Amino acid sequence: MPGRAEGGKAVTRPLDRLIRPKSIAVFGGKEARRVIYQCDKMGFSGEIWPVHPREEEILGRKCYRSVADLPGAPDASFVGVNRELTIGIIRDLAARRAGGAVCYASGFREAVSELADGDDLQKALVAAAGSMPILGPNCYGFINMLDGALLWPDQHGMLRIDKGVAVLTQSSNIACNISMQQRGLPLAYILTAGNQAQTGLADLACAVLEDPRVTAVGLHIEGFDSLEALERLGQRARDLKKPVVTLKVGKSEQAQLATVSHTASLAGNDAVSSALLARLGIGRVETLPELLETLKLLHVAGPLPNHDISSMSCSGGEASLMADAGVKRKVNYRALEDFQRQPLRETLGQMVTISNPLDYHTFVWGNREKQTAAFTTMMRGGYGLNLVVLDFPRLDRCDAADWVTTCHAVIDASKAAGANAGIVASMGENMPEETAEMLMRNGVVPFYGIEEALAAADAAAGIGEAWAGPQSRPLLKAPAGEGEPVTFTEHEAKQALAAHGLPVPKGLVAETADTAADAAETLGFPVVLKGLGVAHKTEAGAVKLNLASREAVLEAAKAMAGVASGFLIEKMVGKPVAELIVGAMRDPVAGPVLTIGAGGILVELLEDSAILTLPTSETAIRDAISGLKVAKLLGGYRGAPKGDIDALVAAVASAASYVVSNASIIEELDINPIMVLPECDGVVAADALIRLRKNP
Repeated sequence: MPGRAEGGKAVTRPLDRLIRPKSIAVFGGKEARRVIYQCDKMGFSGEIWPVHPREEEILGRKCYRSVADLPGAPDASFVGVNRELTIGIIRDLAARRAGGAVCYASGFREAVSELADGDDLQKALVAAAGSMPILGPNCYGFINMLDGALLWPDQHGMLRIDKGVAVLTQSSNIACNISMQQRGLPLAYILTAGNQAQTGLADLACAVLEDPRVTAVGLHIEGFDSLEALERLGQRARDLKKPVVTLKVGKSEQAQLATVSHTASLAGNDAVSSALLARLGIGRVETLPELLETLKLLHVAGPLPNHDISSMSCSGGEASLMADAGVKRKVNYRALEDFQRQPLRETLGQMVTISNPLDYHTFVWGNREKQTAAFTTMMRGGYGLNLVVLDFPRLDRCDAADWVTTCHAVIDASKAAGANAGIVASMGENMPEETAEMLMRNGVVPFYGIEEALAAADAAAGIGEAWAGPQSRPLLKAPAGEGEPVTFTEHEAKQALAAHGLPVPKGLVAETADTAADAAETLGFPVVLKGLGVAHKTEAGAVKLNLASREAVLEAAKAMAGVASGFLIEKMVGKPVAELIVGAMRDPVAGPVLTIGAGGILVELLEDSAILTLPTSETAIRDAISGLKVAKLLGGYRGAPKGDIDALVAAVASAASYVVSNASIIEELDINPIMVLPECDGVVAADALIRLRKNP
């Protein structure tokens, strides 16, 4: 896959030679020696060519003096010299048509606050590489455990495997930490991207997806390098049926600041990131343990068909922990089917409450046949994932024979039912690594932690849901205009939105109190009077509701004449079922996006909102509305009338249409509130603000 370079210049050569090399050149001293050592230790079968200006040999291999002296153009090169020398070596490798290189040195754009020339050096590095792929600078490189190719100058905890997952990160230290995991996760690749000066994580992910030995990809993302590359990744993952899951950092202000200083990448808005990833069918998790547990699930089962979960344990306490952990997630402990109840009763006995989560007690403990029968019955319920909670005793002090029996019963049941299954240790230390590896080999996911297991199920089901739907349209790409923002009056904003189909109150504009009163009589009472040219009308006393006579309008207009440049008079809208806000913002990565949420005075109080990336669809709009807290009001809360949801969906679609039509110049859109009236009565946009950036 092509990558990205400074100034938008595309990298045209594929990454295959770099990440799956048959020949490796190493430049430098201590770090280069470590690379050779790791390749030898892991059984790399290709050529390794050390390059050093003075050494005659390194670890039994002849040293070459320069790129020109090498016996051929290396597939992959590890450049472990200082930043100035790095640029020259990269230029020479590119001239020899080498396959690619890892740039280990730091002191480039990530250090621009300390080194004034950091930015210029990074540009020079990318220019020197030309069309030759490079990773970094400021990165360790990568580990390929499928071929034993390690451009990696440090320790790691990985073993050679035939099939597994790939994990990619900008952070070399995070990569080291992940390599040391003891959770039974088969790691095929670990790759670091450092500053992503030329080749970003999304392009690397596309490259490893093409390896038939890779089952899933995990990304630890500090900042998106390219929206186009991310879209390609989402599409290619779907085409190949190889899921991708991300740990996207940058929620907190502190994390966003750290991202800018550490990797010179823009973190973007966190809620927008989630919406963007969901649109592309890429999963998202919150912690590194969740990332690893999700990758285990995706490696074994792939995306889940639904969010339905069954849970079984031999303790009511564990069943309660599972139930409580599911409250904040989309996972659904769907009730048992009728055909499951009687067989479970016959197997488990009369004292067991047949439910989901299921506490099967200890009556069948240690009995593989009966446990298999119970687990099989549960797993035939059509759940996306079937979980059994099982914490092992300490192997150095206790006998775990009965726990092993339960593991085999779960394996037997999973095969008999043809269902996805996992065993969950509520505490991570209570699952021996050798047990986790055995379960993985037998198609059962060993989960370390209840929260992590449910996070994995959520992410995998979300990917499955996205893949089951239609292909997403290409994202709206519109660079921002450069002129100064111009703010519309409320009347101008409403007329512009009405042209795209947004329902607005019938209104007239007036310059004086008398003409305002005349306008009110024309419209018919009751009316709303608003002062034009006032940013915060309510606080300034520039809004008067439910005025029922000419005299009331005159009095209200004279009172606000000192703060208003004119008046907007509108017909009073009836009592709404609910009030919502629809807004637009320009995200630095995703461009213009739409926000929908609880509106009116509840905006800040409830913080109830959803993000829609653009262009969107009525289905996506309806799904976003149904996920809001305010959806309970729209559904007719406690006997109140239901809201006109169809009209609300159409209104949001019209706002989206306006944003798409003005994508390159829109700076801000705020429609608050949209008043949702009872069913069949429609909706009305009671207030609106538009700011457009007009090019000079």
